[in-house]
Amino acid sequence: MITKILGLLQGNQREENSSPFSKVQLATCALLLEVAHSDGEYQAVEAKIVNDLLAKKFDLAPAAIAQLVEHAQDHRAETHHLFQFAREINAHFGNDEKLEIMECVWQIIYADSTLDKFEDALARQLATLLRLPHKDVIDRKVKVLNKVRDRQPDS
Repeated sequence: MITKILGLLQGNQREENSSPFSKVQLATCALLLEVAHSDGEYQAVEAKIVNDLLAKKFDLAPAAIAQLVEHAQDHRAETHHLFQFAREINAHFGNDEKLEIMECVWQIIYADSTLDKFEDALARQLATLLRLPHKDVIDRKVKVLNKVRDRQPDS
């Protein structure tokens, strides 16, 4: 137990050194996976959004993305605090980049066209941890909602 706590405090250097990905790549991927799993289902459309963001953000090939997702899933399973991921993102990304990530968070959440209470709570928590202005977060949410509405057929 003490070893695990010390590993968390020290950034678990042994595990990170064995990964071919940077801390910020793992943190970003793990955070997005956390959002994708927050409603209890990990749908194909959510996986596509996660993969597309990672490819665009980090200029990774599909095989590398698959490997990153696998590493991040393991990392996510061992870490129970979003703060660790958010801290890494805050250290490496500026406000605009963090807002891009937040927009992807909303895309993942609205991939099924619904917002459940767990997703909403998680999005609020992430916005706070990423130190993003509330207005900017809501602007990104509205942008995503408008795209979702444009995709839906008229009833």
